[in-house]
Amino acid sequence: MLNLIICAATCLLMILSVLFFPKIRIGKIAIDSYWVVVLVGAVLILICGQTDAASIGKALIENTPVNPLKILVLFLSMTVLSVFLDELGFFRALASFALRHARGGQKRLFFLLYFTVSLLTLFTSNDVIILSFTPFICYFAKDAKIDPIPYLAAEFVAANTWSMALVIGNPTNIYLATSYGIDFVSYLSVSILPTVAAGGVSLLLLWLLFRKKLSSPLALETERVEIADKLSLGVGVAHLGICTVMLAVSAYLGLEMWLIALCSVGSLFLFICIISACRKKAPRALLGCCKRAPWQLVPFLLSMFVMTMALNQQGTTAAIGKFLGSDLTVLKYGTLSFLSANLINNIPMSVLFSAMIGTSNAGMGAMYATAIGSNLGAFFTPVGALAGIMWSSILSRHGIRFGYLKFLKLGVCVAIPALAAALGVLRLVLMI
Repeated sequence: MLNLIICAATCLLMILSVLFFPKIRIGKIAIDSYWVVVLVGAVLILICGQTDAASIGKALIENTPVNPLKILVLFLSMTVLSVFLDELGFFRALASFALRHARGGQKRLFFLLYFTVSLLTLFTSNDVIILSFTPFICYFAKDAKIDPIPYLAAEFVAANTWSMALVIGNPTNIYLATSYGIDFVSYLSVSILPTVAAGGVSLLLLWLLFRKKLSSPLALETERVEIADKLSLGVGVAHLGICTVMLAVSAYLGLEMWLIALCSVGSLFLFICIISACRKKAPRALLGCCKRAPWQLVPFLLSMFVMTMALNQQGTTAAIGKFLGSDLTVLKYGTLSFLSANLINNIPMSVLFSAMIGTSNAGMGAMYATAIGSNLGAFFTPVGALAGIMWSSILSRHGIRFGYLKFLKLGVCVAIPALAAALGVLRLVLMI
């Protein structure tokens, strides 16, 4: 019972920290408070004897798909590959190209943005898209003197809907899929139709929600973005493309996904360092992407792993899984994961639900339903995912207010119907 109290209190404090004191300032240094709160919770778990350092060390060196270090390496490697391209201006150039062709006004711009973000999310991740596109939309809307809210909502919903499609689209997908030994292609074969269903429903509802705001004409043409370092861009695109293809066939190659991603990053670093040495210039884009990588995920995920281990060792997870049972798994686990993500954030929720699914023998349907809930839960409330926390922080820096009630309105109008569509189609896919 003590482990459950500590974990619940930690998750509650994490939510409060995100809402009321998102940054901890030490002199001129500001750090995110959410991972500090979780780290303190993990330390308390250890001090209270709910798990021990030996068990944690053993779990971190075990050669299993659920090893949190492998998951961290995979996610961070894919993020570095994507952020490197963003440092060169690749994603902004793509967005600029799409927006320059929005001559039909705000309506066409809205749909172009949604489809552009959806397509790019398939090849990167929701977090990378949020970091790359949100500032661009803020600047564009300010220059064009138009309301940025419809475009920001479209970007956020698209990124966190289409991130369901591929294993690499979200850290939660990576954790859940690797926990149950599901390879890249197998995951895609089940997830693609629920993703399309959720994407179609969310686009329709977004349009109905914002159609009046999009009726005014669009007078401004966006600036053309030119990429100066085309050689480095070619190297970066090649590495991301080859890495994605190899991830897709990793099961047939007998290689683990984390190793493929890590080797791709190592190769990228080598190529870019050689190019920079030949030019006698510092690899600024490489240094920039290293600074922007979400390193705070390391203490956050490892701390949540410690707390989940305590819940498993003390029998709490097994008790919850037994209580849930194995009937109506798609509806039950999809709905509960969606709601739980907005209580404890989607990453710790996925860690907890992964263990619960294993103890209840709920099957793969529960795993896929949990993945859907972990993605779509991101746009129900601001604390549903790290993407929401980052998004809200960027908007705050640009002076754009998108408070809790606005977020909840978006969630009720869009996230719940999209969840229902995705779970319904998932049920049909699993029956085939």
